[in-house]
Amino acid sequence: MSEALVIIPTYNEIENIGNIIDAVMELADRFDLLVIDDASPDGTQEAVRLKMEQYPGRVFMETRTGKLGLGTAYIHGFKWALERNYSYIIEMDADFSHNPADLPKLYHACKDEGADVAIGSRYISGVNVVNWPMGRVLMSYFASVYVRMITRMSLRDSTAGFVCYKADVLRALDLDKIRFKGYAFQIEMKFKAHFKKFKIVEVPIVFVNRQLGTSKMNSSIFGEAIFGVISLKMRSIFNKKSFC
Repeated sequence: MSEALVIIPTYNEIENIGNIIDAVMELADRFDLLVIDDASPDGTQEAVRLKMEQYPGRVFMETRTGKLGLGTAYIHGFKWALERNYSYIIEMDADFSHNPADLPKLYHACKDEGADVAIGSRYISGVNVVNWPMGRVLMSYFASVYVRMITRMSLRDSTAGFVCYKADVLRALDLDKIRFKGYAFQIEMKFKAHFKKFKIVEVPIVFVNRQLGTSKMNSSIFGEAIFGVISLKMRSIFNKKSFC
Protein backbone atom coordinates (compact mmCIF):
# COMPACT_ATOMS: atom_id res chain seq x y z
CA MET A 1 0.00 0.00 0.00
CA SER A 2 1.18 3.51 -0.80
CA GLU A 3 1.17 6.23 1.86
CA ALA A 4 -0.64 8.54 -0.59
CA LEU A 5 -4.16 8.14 -1.99
CA VAL A 6 -5.66 10.02 -4.94
CA ILE A 7 -9.46 10.39 -4.77
CA ILE A 8 -11.36 10.90 -8.03
CA PRO A 9 -15.15 11.41 -7.96
CA THR A 10 -16.89 10.34 -11.17
CA TYR A 11 -20.18 10.61 -12.93
CA ASN A 12 -20.21 9.61 -16.61
CA GLU A 13 -16.44 9.74 -17.17
CA ILE A 14 -16.09 6.72 -19.47
CA GLU A 15 -14.03 8.75 -21.96
CA ASN A 16 -11.44 9.70 -19.33
CA ILE A 17 -11.33 7.32 -16.41
CA GLY A 18 -9.17 4.55 -17.88
CA ASN A 19 -6.56 6.96 -19.17
CA ILE A 20 -6.41 9.02 -15.98
CA ILE A 21 -5.91 5.88 -13.90
CA ASP A 22 -3.10 4.72 -16.19
CA ALA A 23 -1.45 8.14 -15.95
CA VAL A 24 -1.47 8.06 -12.14
CA MET A 25 -0.24 4.47 -11.97
CA GLU A 26 2.70 5.25 -14.28
CA LEU A 27 4.15 8.04 -12.12
CA ALA A 28 7.54 7.47 -10.49
CA ASP A 29 6.04 8.28 -7.08
CA ARG A 30 3.64 5.55 -5.98
CA PHE A 31 0.02 6.58 -5.49
CA ASP A 32 -3.00 4.45 -4.78
CA LEU A 33 -6.25 5.62 -6.34
CA LEU A 34 -9.87 5.57 -5.18
CA VAL A 35 -12.76 6.27 -7.55
CA ILE A 36 -16.04 7.41 -5.95
CA ASP A 37 -18.70 6.80 -8.60
CA ASP A 38 -22.24 8.15 -8.33
CA ALA A 39 -24.04 5.40 -10.29
CA SER A 40 -22.73 6.41 -13.72
CA PRO A 41 -24.93 4.81 -16.41
CA ASP A 42 -22.26 5.09 -19.13
CA GLY A 43 -19.94 2.23 -18.16
CA THR A 44 -17.55 4.16 -15.92
CA GLN A 45 -17.78 1.53 -13.19
CA GLU A 46 -17.01 -1.31 -15.59
CA ALA A 47 -13.95 0.58 -16.87
CA VAL A 48 -12.71 1.06 -13.30
CA ARG A 49 -13.18 -2.63 -12.51
CA LEU A 50 -10.92 -3.51 -15.43
CA LYS A 51 -8.26 -1.19 -14.00
CA MET A 52 -8.69 -2.76 -10.56
CA GLU A 53 -7.76 -6.08 -12.15
CA GLN A 54 -4.85 -4.49 -13.98
CA TYR A 55 -3.50 -2.75 -10.84
CA PRO A 56 -4.48 -5.04 -7.95
CA GLY A 57 -4.16 -3.48 -4.52
CA ARG A 58 -3.67 0.00 -5.95
CA VAL A 59 -6.96 0.96 -7.63
CA PHE A 60 -10.20 0.88 -5.65
CA MET A 61 -13.79 1.95 -6.17
CA GLU A 62 -16.67 2.94 -3.96
CA THR A 63 -20.10 3.14 -5.63
CA ARG A 64 -23.03 5.25 -4.52
CA THR A 65 -26.72 5.19 -5.39
CA GLY A 66 -26.91 8.43 -7.38
CA LYS A 67 -25.60 11.97 -7.81
CA LEU A 68 -25.05 13.01 -4.20
CA GLY A 69 -22.69 15.93 -4.71
CA LEU A 70 -18.96 16.50 -5.05
CA GLY A 71 -18.46 17.37 -1.39
CA THR A 72 -20.13 14.22 -0.08
CA ALA A 73 -18.05 12.14 -2.52
CA TYR A 74 -14.83 13.57 -1.13
CA ILE A 75 -16.00 13.20 2.48
CA HIS A 76 -16.75 9.54 1.73
CA GLY A 77 -13.28 9.18 0.25
CA PHE A 78 -11.58 10.99 3.14
CA LYS A 79 -13.18 8.67 5.68
CA TRP A 80 -12.24 5.63 3.56
CA ALA A 81 -8.63 6.85 3.43
CA LEU A 82 -8.38 7.57 7.16
CA GLU A 83 -9.77 4.13 8.01
CA ARG A 84 -6.89 2.65 6.00
CA ASN A 85 -4.23 4.92 7.49
CA TYR A 86 -3.12 6.80 4.39
CA SER A 87 -0.84 9.70 5.33
CA TYR A 88 -1.56 11.96 2.33
CA ILE A 89 -4.92 12.29 0.59
CA ILE A 90 -5.27 14.11 -2.72
CA GLU A 91 -8.35 15.42 -4.53
CA MET A 92 -8.22 15.33 -8.33
CA ASP A 93 -10.66 15.56 -11.26
CA ALA A 94 -11.13 12.72 -13.71
CA ASP A 95 -11.01 14.77 -16.89
CA PHE A 96 -7.30 15.74 -17.16
CA SER A 97 -8.00 19.36 -16.24
CA HIS A 98 -5.59 18.49 -13.42
CA ASN A 99 -2.40 17.10 -14.92
CA PRO A 100 -1.40 13.85 -13.16
CA ALA A 101 2.23 14.88 -13.66
CA ASP A 102 1.61 17.61 -11.04
CA LEU A 103 0.63 15.10 -8.35
CA PRO A 104 4.22 14.68 -7.10
CA LYS A 105 4.53 18.46 -6.59
CA LEU A 106 1.55 18.52 -4.24
CA TYR A 107 2.61 15.32 -2.49
CA HIS A 108 6.17 16.47 -1.84
CA ALA A 109 5.01 19.92 -0.72
CA CYS A 110 3.31 18.12 2.18
CA LYS A 111 5.73 15.22 2.65
CA ASP A 112 9.05 17.08 2.37
CA GLU A 113 8.43 20.84 2.45
CA GLY A 114 6.36 21.33 5.59
CA ALA A 115 2.90 22.03 4.17
CA ASP A 116 -0.19 20.62 5.82
CA VAL A 117 -2.32 21.43 2.78
CA ALA A 118 -0.94 21.90 -0.74
CA ILE A 119 -3.19 23.49 -3.38
CA GLY A 120 -2.66 23.15 -7.12
CA SER A 121 -3.20 26.84 -7.82
CA ARG A 122 -4.34 28.33 -11.14
CA TYR A 123 -3.76 31.91 -10.00
CA ILE A 124 -0.64 32.03 -7.82
CA SER A 125 1.57 32.91 -10.81
CA GLY A 126 -0.84 34.76 -13.07
CA VAL A 127 -3.88 33.18 -14.69
CA ASN A 128 -2.88 29.70 -15.82
CA VAL A 129 -6.08 28.40 -17.38
CA VAL A 130 -6.24 26.93 -20.89
CA ASN A 131 -9.33 26.68 -23.14
CA TRP A 132 -11.88 28.05 -20.69
CA PRO A 133 -14.37 30.63 -21.99
CA MET A 134 -13.34 34.08 -20.80
CA GLY A 135 -16.54 34.48 -18.80
CA ARG A 136 -15.78 31.36 -16.81
CA VAL A 137 -12.17 32.42 -16.21
CA LEU A 138 -13.34 35.78 -14.88
CA MET A 139 -16.04 34.18 -12.72
CA SER A 140 -13.54 31.74 -11.19
CA TYR A 141 -10.83 34.36 -10.68
CA PHE A 142 -13.10 36.92 -9.05
CA ALA A 143 -14.72 34.23 -6.93
CA SER A 144 -11.31 33.71 -5.35
CA VAL A 145 -10.88 37.47 -4.91
CA TYR A 146 -14.27 37.59 -3.21
CA VAL A 147 -13.33 34.71 -0.90
CA ARG A 148 -10.12 36.52 0.11
CA MET A 149 -12.07 39.67 0.92
CA ILE A 150 -14.65 37.88 3.09
CA THR A 151 -12.49 35.26 4.83
CA ARG A 152 -9.18 37.16 5.00
CA MET A 153 -7.34 34.07 3.79
CA SER A 154 -4.40 35.00 1.58
CA LEU A 155 -5.03 32.18 -0.91
CA ARG A 156 -5.12 33.11 -4.58
CA ASP A 157 -7.11 30.01 -5.59
CA SER A 158 -9.46 29.12 -2.76
CA THR A 159 -11.89 27.35 -5.12
CA ALA A 160 -9.25 24.94 -6.49
CA GLY A 161 -10.14 21.25 -6.58
CA PHE A 162 -6.60 19.84 -6.89
CA VAL A 163 -5.48 19.57 -3.26
CA CYS A 164 -3.26 17.39 -1.06
CA TYR A 165 -4.12 17.06 2.63
CA LYS A 166 -2.04 15.53 5.35
CA ALA A 167 -4.16 12.97 7.16
CA ASP A 168 -3.75 14.93 10.40
CA VAL A 169 -5.65 17.83 8.84
CA LEU A 170 -8.62 15.67 7.94
CA ARG A 171 -8.58 14.08 11.39
CA ALA A 172 -8.60 17.51 13.03
CA LEU A 173 -11.65 18.66 11.08
CA ASP A 174 -15.03 17.20 11.94
CA LEU A 175 -15.88 15.87 8.48
CA ASP A 176 -19.50 15.37 9.50
CA LYS A 177 -19.80 19.15 9.97
CA ILE A 178 -18.80 19.98 6.38
CA ARG A 179 -22.02 21.52 5.08
CA PHE A 180 -21.52 22.25 1.42
CA LYS A 181 -21.80 19.76 -1.43
CA GLY A 182 -20.80 21.74 -4.51
CA TYR A 183 -18.35 24.50 -5.37
CA ALA A 184 -18.40 25.90 -1.83
CA PHE A 185 -17.12 22.59 -0.45
CA GLN A 186 -13.62 23.45 -1.65
CA ILE A 187 -13.75 26.83 0.07
CA GLU A 188 -15.13 25.37 3.30
CA MET A 189 -12.36 22.77 3.56
CA LYS A 190 -9.62 25.36 3.05
CA PHE A 191 -11.19 27.89 5.39
CA LYS A 192 -11.58 25.36 8.20
CA ALA A 193 -7.97 24.21 7.76
CA HIS A 194 -6.94 27.90 7.88
CA PHE A 195 -9.11 28.41 10.99
CA LYS A 196 -7.26 25.50 12.66
CA LYS A 197 -3.91 27.20 11.87
CA PHE A 198 -2.65 24.54 9.46
CA LYS A 199 0.02 25.58 6.98
CA ILE A 200 -1.51 25.96 3.52
CA VAL A 201 0.69 26.50 0.45
CA GLU A 202 -0.14 27.07 -3.20
CA VAL A 203 1.78 25.22 -5.90
CA PRO A 204 1.48 26.68 -9.43
CA ILE A 205 -0.19 24.47 -12.01
CA VAL A 206 -1.71 24.91 -15.46
CA PHE A 207 -5.41 24.04 -15.54
CA VAL A 208 -6.65 22.73 -18.90
CA ASN A 209 -10.33 22.56 -19.77
CA ARG A 210 -11.61 19.04 -20.35
CA GLN A 211 -11.34 17.68 -23.89
CA LEU A 212 -13.75 14.76 -23.44
CA GLY A 213 -17.00 14.34 -21.54
CA THR A 214 -19.33 16.96 -20.10
CA SER A 215 -18.57 19.52 -17.40
CA LYS A 216 -20.63 19.22 -14.20
CA MET A 217 -20.31 22.96 -13.41
CA ASN A 218 -23.42 25.16 -13.40
CA SER A 219 -24.54 28.54 -12.11
CA SER A 220 -26.21 27.12 -8.99
CA ILE A 221 -22.83 25.81 -7.85
CA PHE A 222 -21.39 29.32 -8.04
CA GLY A 223 -24.44 30.65 -6.18
CA GLU A 224 -23.79 28.24 -3.33
CA ALA A 225 -20.25 29.56 -3.10
CA ILE A 226 -21.24 33.24 -3.03
CA PHE A 227 -23.69 32.87 -0.14
CA GLY A 228 -21.80 30.02 1.50
CA VAL A 229 -18.69 32.14 2.07
CA ILE A 230 -20.66 34.68 4.10
CA SER A 231 -22.22 31.86 6.13
CA LEU A 232 -18.80 30.35 6.82
CA LYS A 233 -17.37 33.64 8.00
CA MET A 234 -20.32 34.37 10.27
CA ARG A 235 -20.20 30.92 11.86
CA SER A 236 -16.44 31.23 12.44
CA ILE A 237 -17.03 34.50 14.31
CA PHE A 238 -20.15 33.76 16.33
CA ASN A 239 -19.94 30.00 16.83
CA LYS A 240 -16.22 29.32 17.14
CA LYS A 241 -16.40 26.35 19.48
CA SER A 242 -18.58 24.25 17.21
CA PHE A 243 -17.36 25.64 13.86
CA CYS A 244 -15.03 22.75 13.06
